[in-house]
Amino acid sequence: MQNLRNRVQLIGRLGQDPIAKTLSDGKTLATFSLATSQSYRSREGKKINDTQWHTIVAWGRIAEVVAEYLRKGKEVAVEGTLVKRKYTTQDGKNRQVTEVTLKRLLMVGTVS
Repeated sequence: MQNLRNRVQLIGRLGQDPIAKTLSDGKTLATFSLATSQSYRSREGKKINDTQWHTIVAWGRIAEVVAEYLRKGKEVAVEGTLVKRKYTTQDGKNRQVTEVTLKRLLMVGTVS
């Protein structure tokens, strides 16, 4: 059961091209948004499409792959860990975000 702790698996489409940067220590960081969708029927029988957006964060070699091969609209399967992060904005407001730190990536469909 140890391997199941804090494990996230998602299949979805990129909402925008990844944003990649090389940090001062030489590490590569890439982020992108991933949309996952599911459909269900309401009590009244109306079909509901529900889309959730997830922020994906990649480091190192996998970040380089993300930056080189992924583009908006590409379907991917990702696996990673869920991370909550708190920060203070420049105007002094406290914020909290939940992100997926990418561990594995599978490109679904054809590579364009």
